[in-house]
Amino acid sequence: MIEVVGHRGAAGLEPENTLRSIRKAIDLGVDSVEIDVRVTRDGYLVVIHDETVDRTTNGHGYVKDLTFNEIRRLDAGKGEKIPTLEEVLNLTKGKVVLQIELKAREATEPTVHLIERNNAERDVIIISFMHDLLGRVHDLNSALRTGAIFFDVQGDICQRAINVHSEAIHVYYRNVNSELIENAHKRGLRVSVWSPDEIEDMREMINLGVDEICTNRPDILLNLLKKSS
Repeated sequence: MIEVVGHRGAAGLEPENTLRSIRKAIDLGVDSVEIDVRVTRDGYLVVIHDETVDRTTNGHGYVKDLTFNEIRRLDAGKGEKIPTLEEVLNLTKGKVVLQIELKAREATEPTVHLIERNNAERDVIIISFMHDLLGRVHDLNSALRTGAIFFDVQGDICQRAINVHSEAIHVYYRNVNSELIENAHKRGLRVSVWSPDEIEDMREMINLGVDEICTNRPDILLNLLKKSS
């Protein structure tokens, strides 16, 4: 059965990477929620995609240059605040798997330590475009599951994922094909795609045989899978 991942919560329905968006995804019935993690100037792990706060809040500036208190005062949409990773973990633990995308190198060790303090190794997957960070995660705690994200699928991306002990490849949906999926499965890797939001694209991914679809519109995908079954 294909697993459904809410991209940044349910970003097509609520403000992305907020507790409101994540609650929406959980309420819809997703299997996992994907979020992004960065670090504030004073060392807090916060959940935001971009390196600046400009696009998703009413503020300006780089996340790494702002203190947690400065970030906390911002409106991330519909009155929501930028949450901490710990707040998100407390919300998702025991309900859905939390896929944590490392967006900053300096987030690696603190993220692993936070997961360990919360005994949440079974509740999370750490993913990143920066594949060396996934190797570092494995060195810090080999019990943690990881996934390597790819936009470009040129070369042997399966081997690149295996090299850093990842269990899955996360591929931009327009670049995935049946040959890649077959190769990944033969080598024991799961295939996750991001982020088709139109029903025809979702249907194509289902027919290709991917293991997981990460989408901004989990409501559409869940309804499609329900009808298909």
